[in-house]
Amino acid sequence: MRIHAHFAFHRLTTLLAVLMLSACTMPPKDAPQPPKLVASAPAVPVAAPAPTPVVTAADAALAQGLKAYQAAQYTTAETQFNTALQAGLTVPADVATAHKHLAFIYCTSRRETACAKAFKAARAADPGFALSKAEAGHPMWGPVYRKALPVVKPASTPAKKGAAVKPQP
Repeated sequence: MRIHAHFAFHRLTTLLAVLMLSACTMPPKDAPQPPKLVASAPAVPVAAPAPTPVVTAADAALAQGLKAYQAAQYTTAETQFNTALQAGLTVPADVATAHKHLAFIYCTSRRETACAKAFKAARAADPGFALSKAEAGHPMWGPVYRKALPVVKPASTPAKKGAAVKPQP
């Protein structure tokens, strides 16, 4: 019986401890209740996420062409660039990029006429098209580029030394 009384004592002390601790977490009966939230304005709709850009067949062909070009697979690159142009690239800079890389391929395979035409097509697509200094200095396509797209210097008439400049009425 002594074991039974021991367990009963432990149960009683555990029950008292739980009751005392639960009393600490209960708010008093006369404590103010938190205010109930009432919607005063209609809920703001959440904007739909921006649509993902659509990759066209032309864009995909351009990307594949650039990848093939960087991997020195020039035949594949040439095919992909032509496919991109025929599929209808719409961004002028992309059209110029396709023509520029075609020009590089044509020049390195000794097709200077096609190279010059490709450089002119790149400029026609994007009037701001120009090779970088390093690209323009390339021994294979640099001379063809400079001949096909000569740099136009702004027209200006330099004043002679000592001559007075008359103001225009």
